[in-house]
Amino acid sequence: MFNIDDASKKSKEAMDTMLKNYSEVTKGFQAIAAEATDYSKKSFHDFASFMEAMTSVKSVEAAFELQTSFMKSSYEGFVAEATKMGEMYADLAKMAYKPYEATMGKVMAPMSAAA
Repeated sequence: MFNIDDASKKSKEAMDTMLKNYSEVTKGFQAIAAEATDYSKKSFHDFASFMEAMTSVKSVEAAFELQTSFMKSSYEGFVAEATKMGEMYADLAKMAYKPYEATMGKVMAPMSAAA
């Protein structure tokens, strides 16, 4: 039988869960945006330092060595940052899915018992 009080209570619980989850997901996106901004600033600073160093190079060999060093450190920094961002996105996805785990378990339990 349909009980309005129970429906109201479940609706309020669902809304509270949704708002809490929305807040956590928003914080996750803000953290990702802050990380991307920090990496961009660092990358720009590193490039500016590289260009400044290139202006004082006296030989082609030294310029080649400096460029090789810069490219290697840039690549390593990019790979590290991409790995970190990937982990942040994976954590965000887990956080966004977490409120639905219990609900999906309840829905799937009768289906698995019937099979």
